[in-house]
Amino acid sequence: MIRPELAAALGRWGESFAAGASILAGVWLWSLGGLILQPLGILVALVGAGWALIALRRARFLRTGDAPGLLEFDEGQIGYYGAGQGLGGYVALRELTEIRLVRMKGGQHWRLKDREGQAILIPVAAAGAAQLYDAFSTLPGIDMGALTAALDRDLPAQSLWSRAEQDNSGMPPARH
Repeated sequence: MIRPELAAALGRWGESFAAGASILAGVWLWSLGGLILQPLGILVALVGAGWALIALRRARFLRTGDAPGLLEFDEGQIGYYGAGQGLGGYVALRELTEIRLVRMKGGQHWRLKDREGQAILIPVAAAGAAQLYDAFSTLPGIDMGALTAALDRDLPAQSLWSRAEQDNSGMPPARH
């Protein structure tokens, strides 16, 4: 009943529209006036603005396409099934040491490297790749704005995040 183009746009930008609606609801509450409704309206509008920022980044992060394979994120582990491409594998977020964005074979791929030096390549447009936004956002010190902006740059390789070196105790190295 809904045209496929409209359904795709709503799927990608729907969360952003909902966040915008919450900002408008906050402004409406504020406009009603009063000691309770004005602060409540400001709070709702601020929460909506924060939500809108994340929703817009998430929408920009999502890439459509017909890249092969399927990404699965479950219990802190990223799994990619490469559909016979030789690109599949698993990496746990706690073992992840580096994220790069590389251009190969005409498309962008996430290159995820673990502590043992093993790396997996995941096409940006693979089915389920949008889950990586939430997975990556849990990593210490990651700049999600820079990560999202990197998707719009046409560079052969970009280093986007690396985990600080840790000693055997799990503590960061001492600074001298």
